Amino acid sequence: MTPILDVRDLTVDIPTEDGIVHAVNKVSFRVEKGTLFGIAGESGSGKSVLTQAIMGFLPNAAISGRATFESDDLLTLSSRRLRALRGARIGMIFQDPLSSLHPYYTIGAQIAEMIHTHEKVSHKEAKARVIEMLSRVGIRDAKHRYDDYPHQFSGGMRQRVMIAMALILNPPLIIADEPTTALDVTVQAQIIALLDEMRRELGTTVIMITHDLSLLSSIADRVMVMYAGNRMELGPSATLFSAPVHPYTAGLLNSSPARYTPGSMIEPITGRPPSLLAPPKGCVFRPRCASAMDICTRVPPLRLFDDGTEALCWKESEDRAQSRAPAEAGEPVAPPGERTAMIEAANVHLSFETGGGMRGLPKELHVLKGIDLTLCKGETLGLVGESGCGKSTFARVLAGLIPASSGDVVVEGQRLDELSHADWRAMRKRIQLVFQDPFGSLNPRRRVSSIIGDPFRIHNVCSGAERKRRVQALMERVGLNPEHYNRYPSEFSGGQRQRIGIARALALHPAIIIFDEPVSALDVSIQAQILNLMRHLQQDMGLTYLFISHDLSVVRHVCDRIAVMNKGRIVELGAAEDIYAAPRDPYTRELMAASMHEVAAGALPGRKLIDSIGGESA
Repeated sequence: MTPILDVRDLTVDIPTEDGIVHAVNKVSFRVEKGTLFGIAGESGSGKSVLTQAIMGFLPNAAISGRATFESDDLLTLSSRRLRALRGARIGMIFQDPLSSLHPYYTIGAQIAEMIHTHEKVSHKEAKARVIEMLSRVGIRDAKHRYDDYPHQFSGGMRQRVMIAMALILNPPLIIADEPTTALDVTVQAQIIALLDEMRRELGTTVIMITHDLSLLSSIADRVMVMYAGNRMELGPSATLFSAPVHPYTAGLLNSSPARYTPGSMIEPITGRPPSLLAPPKGCVFRPRCASAMDICTRVPPLRLFDDGTEALCWKESEDRAQSRAPAEAGEPVAPPGERTAMIEAANVHLSFETGGGMRGLPKELHVLKGIDLTLCKGETLGLVGESGCGKSTFARVLAGLIPASSGDVVVEGQRLDELSHADWRAMRKRIQLVFQDPFGSLNPRRRVSSIIGDPFRIHNVCSGAERKRRVQALMERVGLNPEHYNRYPSEFSGGQRQRIGIARALALHPAIIIFDEPVSALDVSIQAQILNLMRHLQQDMGLTYLFISHDLSVVRHVCDRIAVMNKGRIVELGAAEDIYAAPRDPYTRELMAASMHEVAAGALPGRKLIDSIGGESA
C-alpha cells in the first residue's frame, strides 16, 4: 500500500530552563492510506510532541529527520505552505479542547472560520455545513447551540466541537491526540463510528494518539508503542495486543483496568518514566523492566519478526511470554451499610438561562432535575453518564461552587446554604475537588511549586523550606518528578497536569474528595498507580470519594456503589457488581453495551525472528 505519511529518524530536542529535553529520538514509521494508525505510551513518552513536530507547532525546537506527507517533506515546508495544509489536507484534534477553543467567539463561528479560510462559500452554506457536522458528532439541538460559547459546553461536548472542527473540511489525514479522552462510552462509540465511516466513504487516514489500550485494540490497524521518546514496538494491532513482544508493551496491558479482578489492586509498571534531560544509557526502559539483563546497559537492536512486528529489545523471540504473578489483592472496601452520611443531597434542582441578547428571549435550561443522593463515610460512590448529563455540574453543587436552584445539600451535618464565611473557610479543608480539565484549572503563569503549595499558604499551614519539602513529597507520591518543582503547567503533558491537580487536592488531607474524571487524561500505567494510591489513601485516612467518570471499567474497579445519571436525573443506583451483573434501566444497559472493549490477551503466536538490526554490540 502507498503511505500517506512516511516519517524517518525524527528527532526532537526542546530547550527549557533546566536544559535540553530529548523528547523524540530517531523515530520512524509509515502510515498507509485509509488505515487507522495508533500511537500508545505513557504520558511524557513523546507521542504528542512527535505529531506537533510534524505539524510545525514547535518553532523553538531542534528537529531533524524527514516527515513526508504525500509528496512534501513537512519539516522543510515554509510557514505559509504549512498553514495551507493544516485543516484542508491535515486535520488536528487536540487533547485539550478548552485551551484550543477561543473563549470570545461562538463555537459555530470558530468552525465556520475553518471553511472560509480554505474555501469560497457563502455564510449561509458554511453555517449549514457546521450545523450538520455538529449533529454528526453528537451535539444535541445543534442549530441553537451554533451561537453558544465554549464555556457553555461540558468538557466532553467541547471535545466533540474540536472533532467537528477537524472533520469539517474532510481532510485526507486526521491526527487525533486523545480524541475520546473526555467522552463517555456512548459518544466515544459514536465518534469512532464517524471516523470509521469517513475512512470507508472518503478514504480518510487517521493517526490516533491515546492511552486507552482497550479502545485502540478494537479499532487500529497498526500500533506504535513509545517510551521516553523512543519507538519500543511497532506492529499489527491483533498480534501486538494479544502477544506483545516488548516487556514495556506487556506492562501497559497488565496495567489496564479492563483486566478486572474484584477486590484486587491494578498492577502498574514499577517506577516512573526517566527524565528526558538525561535519558538512561542503553535501553531506556531498563530501570523499570522486570526482565532486564546485564546487556540491557547497551543500546538494543531492532528485531524484526515475520508477522510484521518490530521491537527495540535485547530479548530473543522465545522469551516473549510474559508470566507475571497475579496482583496482590487489597482489602475490598465494605459496603456503606449504616455508616455516617458525609454528603446528603435531597431533591436538588438547578437551572440556567441561555441565549438572550440579540438572539431573542432567554431560554431556561434545566440541568439537574430533582437528584437525591447520599455519600457515606469511607465509601467510593461512582457517578456515570454521558457528557452533558449534569455530572460535573452536580459535583460543583455538592462542593459549594454553584448554589442549587432548589433542594438541600448537607455536608458533614452542615447545610451549605447556611454557612458563614468562616464556616466556608473551614469547610474548604474538608472537601476538595479534582477537576476534569487539568490545564483549565491550573494557572499557566504560575510554577507548579506555587500551585501545589497554595493550600498550605492559604490556610497558613507551613511556609519556606517546609512547604517546599511537602510539595515535593506530594509530587513524588502522585508520580511526578520532584526535579520539575519550578516548571510551568505548559511544560507538562496532559496526564502530568492531571497529577498536579490531584497533588493539590491531597495537600490538606481532606475528608471528602470529589474526583471529576481524575484519570481520563492518564495513560494506563500511571492511571493504575493513581487508582491504587487513591485506594491506599482511603484505607489509611478514612477518605470518602465521589468518583465521576465515563470509563466504566475504572468505575467498576474503584467504586463500592454506582449511580447512573441521564439527562439531569439518577436513573439507577446500586452496588457496583450488581449494576454490572444485572443493569435494570435501559439507559444503563446501553452504557454497558457501548463499553465492552477488552484488551486481548492470548498465547504467543507462531512468529519468527527474521532480522536484527543495529544495537550496541558487546
